[in-house]
Amino acid sequence: MTSKDLSIFNSLRPFSVGFDDMFDQFESMLGNGGLSMQSNYPPYNIRKTDQDKYSIEIALAGFNKKDVEVEFEDNLLTVRTKQIDKSEDKNEDGEIIHKGISQRQFARSFTIADDVKVGGAELKDGLLTIACERILPDHKKKRLIEIK
Repeated sequence: MTSKDLSIFNSLRPFSVGFDDMFDQFESMLGNGGLSMQSNYPPYNIRKTDQDKYSIEIALAGFNKKDVEVEFEDNLLTVRTKQIDKSEDKNEDGEIIHKGISQRQFARSFTIADDVKVGGAELKDGLLTIACERILPDHKKKRLIEIK
């Protein structure tokens, strides 16, 4: 018996149509320990700001726009650091004696639904905010079906 046979999602399959891809994505995230292996760094919030609007807030103290990149491809939103230049420890402001604000390399990924559009990103006061909006196509909106 495989882990796929034991999956909780298999018990949901008889009650759904067309969700196979979604169930497979959850199984791959949960099945191979992917979620438990991901680091807590950097900390983040996912906020629902309106009925169909969301924002992902990532705490990036000590980083600026040139240190971070946000990439969206194939329903995967990834926030990662670019190569950090260690020579910045000594600059016109002086040499850093103790570095308590972490600037370690990281990559954090979020799976985005097909009907969610990533609007943009803003880094302000050490908080990266990525705006997302669910765009509901006409064929998914509520409508009455005429009976013939």
